[in-house]
Amino acid sequence: MNAILLSAVTVGLRAIGVSFNAFVAKKIGSQALGLFTLVMSVYSLAITLAVSGVNLAAVRMTSERLARCEQKGIGGKALRQALRQELAGCIGYSLFFGLFAGMLLFTLSGILGTYVLGDIRTIPSLRLLSIGLVPISLSSALAGYFTGLRKVYKNAAISICEQFVQIALVSAGLVIIAPRGIEYACLAVVAGAAISEIASLILAVLLYITDRGVKIRSNESVASPPYKRRSGALSRAAAIAFPVAAGSYVRQGLLCAEHLAIPSGLRKSGANPDGALASYGVLHGMAFPLIFFPSSVISAFASLLVPELSECLATNNEIRAREIGIKVVRVSLWFSMGVAGIFLAFSHALGMGVYDSSEAGRYIAAFAPLVPLMYLDTSVDSILKGLGQQVYCMKVNILDAGLSLILVLTLVPRFGIWGYVACVYITETVNAALSISRMLAVTKIRFLLRWVAVPGLSALAACSGVRLLTSFLHTSLPMPLQIGLTILIYVILLILSRSITRLDIQYAKKMLLRT
Repeated sequence: MNAILLSAVTVGLRAIGVSFNAFVAKKIGSQALGLFTLVMSVYSLAITLAVSGVNLAAVRMTSERLARCEQKGIGGKALRQALRQELAGCIGYSLFFGLFAGMLLFTLSGILGTYVLGDIRTIPSLRLLSIGLVPISLSSALAGYFTGLRKVYKNAAISICEQFVQIALVSAGLVIIAPRGIEYACLAVVAGAAISEIASLILAVLLYITDRGVKIRSNESVASPPYKRRSGALSRAAAIAFPVAAGSYVRQGLLCAEHLAIPSGLRKSGANPDGALASYGVLHGMAFPLIFFPSSVISAFASLLVPELSECLATNNEIRAREIGIKVVRVSLWFSMGVAGIFLAFSHALGMGVYDSSEAGRYIAAFAPLVPLMYLDTSVDSILKGLGQQVYCMKVNILDAGLSLILVLTLVPRFGIWGYVACVYITETVNAALSISRMLAVTKIRFLLRWVAVPGLSALAACSGVRLLTSFLHTSLPMPLQIGLTILIYVILLILSRSITRLDIQYAKKMLLRT
């Protein structure tokens, strides 16, 4: 039920987000979008410092404490006290890093805008964004708490609130101050983002205050044992979060350096400064948001794997962990192969229909074959984190970012934007290979070639069939109809090829009936 709810909300919000992003891109232009993307590359590094892995700590601490309380029959007031103690440690951790990151970004905004980004127009935006770092950090801790309790409907409500507040504020800003120039257009967008974070924190706090607790899966007629206070919640939060945070600092720092190096490398390849900034804006502000839009389904399910697998780890249930891993890998491949086929077959139509940009369509087609690997890697990372392998994930991500920076500095000045495409292919392949091999070793899953081959061939056949049908009819069907027909044929082929088995269908019906 949580997965279906979170997926529906996430997909809906991503759809609104992509549509609004297309509106903003047309309103401010690709050059201003490139400037905004540069600002966000620095802001992402600041967010990484502010959050410092607290979401993972909150999810694991909450779910593991809940599992142990269920085993001991602890419920009611004693359970609420135990869970609040875990959250208190996460809140203290997040408050420290949120304040530190906010003050650091505000203090260094002049230096960052002038010497790092090389554009003084970014300074006001960086200063404004610094006020949102404390709310982001605290919201991350509360979101992890709700996820650990399987109350993702609260996170869904928070996300909806944040999205609509941001859309309203950015729209107003684009009308009021954006006409003054690129600097003000960028400022309008970041102002909406910063204030919406404050609104989401207020709602998260209200939802926490009104939370009625959780029912444990034990005999409620038996009196709960007395609660024994367990000290050291802050140190436990730090022990879980900081190893991930330390790796995230390095990785995000390398990614920030990479993003800053891309426009510079494009200029060295022969593009003029405005053209380089515009190409960077099209790639990261248009093509990538659309490519990762369908992954919201995978991301929603993946976020719920961490508490489930943390519970398996706490109770030593290796069989259930293996079953979850197999289902996740198969479903991820079904989904991502279909998405890759649609992106490849309809890339030009999507680029023109969403952004009115044929260049965006070319980038969508270029990255379409990589979609299955990227989406599967998202799921595998969540499996590993749920099984306590976050340090390994950190090492792989640092290697990924370091290799990416080296390749950007080497290939982009020589081959331009297509050199960057090659960088993404190489780094994503290395990252996914290392993560998948680790997941197979930890869960002892036997990976079958047909899990990849059958969905891949089915997607190719479905896309080719629809294209041939439109050619035979000598008419151009509406793009949504073509995509819908492709999905229908793809699912039918998966069932006929027994990639989706009768047991899978029965399992899906069982889950839907439970909801």
